[in-house]
Amino acid sequence: MKYVNTGVVFQEIPDETTLSINISNCPCHCIGCHSEYLWDDIGTPLNVMSLQLMLDEYGRDVTCIAFMGGDAEPKEVDALAAYVRKKMPALKTAWYSGAREISKEIHLKNFDFVKVGPYVERFGGLDHKTTNQRLYRVDNGKDLVDITSRLWKK
Repeated sequence: MKYVNTGVVFQEIPDETTLSINISNCPCHCIGCHSEYLWDDIGTPLNVMSLQLMLDEYGRDVTCIAFMGGDAEPKEVDALAAYVRKKMPALKTAWYSGAREISKEIHLKNFDFVKVGPYVERFGGLDHKTTNQRLYRVDNGKDLVDITSRLWKK
């Protein structure tokens, strides 16, 4: 699994300052995707070592780590989220997946937030009331609470 870039963002997860890690080799290929460059298998390996460097650099400045993509390798995303849980338990973890359903290859206990759903242009993104995408807060490591409406434009 590889990542192309990172950024500290404030809109992806409500009430969180998030280190967003953009993962390449996306198999979803959504029409109208704003990040088509992530369709290709490009970038730097995303593994425990590279993630630890990010945690060392940003861990005190952010409240959440978001894996943006990784649908080609959900087990790897899950393992990295588990690593964050172990090394920095105060940090929240999130996964933005373009799949229609949450992968059975992840363990919800490793995540605080999971977004699912491909981008469908006519429905708009997470900031539109008409979106088909859903952002869930994971409670008790297993219960999904739909918080998508917190991202809608007022």
